[in-house]
Amino acid sequence: MFIQTEPTPNPETLKFLPGQVVTGQTGPYDFASADEAGSSPLALALFEVDGVVRVFLGQDFISLTKSETYEWIHVRPMALAAIMDHFVAGLPVISTHSDGLSPPTGGSIDDYDGEAAEIVGEIIELIETRVRPAVAQDGGDIIFHRFEPESGIVHLSMRGACAGCPSSTFTLKQGIENMLKAYVPEVTAVEAAL
Repeated sequence: MFIQTEPTPNPETLKFLPGQVVTGQTGPYDFASADEAGSSPLALALFEVDGVVRVFLGQDFISLTKSETYEWIHVRPMALAAIMDHFVAGLPVISTHSDGLSPPTGGSIDDYDGEAAEIVGEIIELIETRVRPAVAQDGGDIIFHRFEPESGIVHLSMRGACAGCPSSTFTLKQGIENMLKAYVPEVTAVEAAL
């Protein structure tokens, strides 16, 4: 098994490409601590690697965030070994006894009526077709939370390598906000969801 790694815009996060499906269509999953990772044998194994502070499991990649006090030269080999051991052993990525764990889905078009529903449909389609693939290239994901029809503000959150990335605010404000405003004139701003 050959696992590639790629840098991300976040210097504390590295993207691992095992060359096979990680979560497939069931993910992504974002674990901010080992306590949250109980349903994922892979995430639990990765949290055992000294320095790993966040695990993001994407469709065909894994993004690991390390503590600032550790260097990738020490964390990367141990993370590669944990990933390889997991897949070679044939263990599940998410346990079938996951206590209902599901990836966060954020807001939905069903939360809106009339013209607002049409606007939200356009926003979600743009996020799914144009933004999410680009963000996944950097080892992350983006979640739509809500649209405020009165103010035109869209609330989104970044996950994986994009969560806490120094350039995530720039990405939200300059990249995503400008694109949404160009295609959906009702959008006036994009804000990070809290």
